[in-house]
Amino acid sequence: MKPARSHDVAPAARSPRDGYRSLLKPLLAGLVAVLLAFAFAKLGGEVVEGDTRSFDLYFLHGAQALRAGHPWVASVMRDLSGLGSTTVLTLFTVICIGYLMLVSDRTAAFLVAAAVITGSTSVSIFKTVFGRLRPAPEFAELVAPGLSFPSGHASNSAIVFLTLGALVASSRGPMPERLYILATAALMTALVGVSRVALGVHWATDVLGGWAFGAAWALAWLLVARRVRGR
Repeated sequence: MKPARSHDVAPAARSPRDGYRSLLKPLLAGLVAVLLAFAFAKLGGEVVEGDTRSFDLYFLHGAQALRAGHPWVASVMRDLSGLGSTTVLTLFTVICIGYLMLVSDRTAAFLVAAAVITGSTSVSIFKTVFGRLRPAPEFAELVAPGLSFPSGHASNSAIVFLTLGALVASSRGPMPERLYILATAALMTALVGVSRVALGVHWATDVLGGWAFGAAWALAWLLVARRVRGR
């Protein structure tokens, strides 16, 4: 009998457990995205009906008292709020797209651009639909233009930081590295949202709605990226 050669050996069969895991991950991500979108819609409905007024006033007055008692808080919050500005988020996005183009990953570059542009446009549309006014200027550290729900800073920072964080994390092997990158992206998103409430330029529910929408949008586009790359 002729001995088997090394290149004749069949590759190890994929276990059913691996198949279940590869199927379960996108299903769970899709479920989370749907739940977040539902939470955003539910919260938006309560905002329109005025059911969140006492909740929002509690945090608005608390933020005002915090700034009055600790003057340094306003300065720190201004700096953190800048992380979610249009200029900073656009810079992050352009740098990421440029890098992806440099490494010839044009598909990922296009998906990042599409996720950010469509997400930002959707936030603007939602602001017009809900038409919620910002807190009165006497409660705010600074006067910000535009409508209030959902918070653009909270929404767009979630879209940009979570999308870019997930892309970077997916390129790393060790789990601790992935968790650190994702935790950093989530932390930056959280700090931007908290800063908007602390400065009094947004109601607390504006930020909660922004986080819910931005996270759902980022998850949805990451699922699209997974699907496209799988093909």
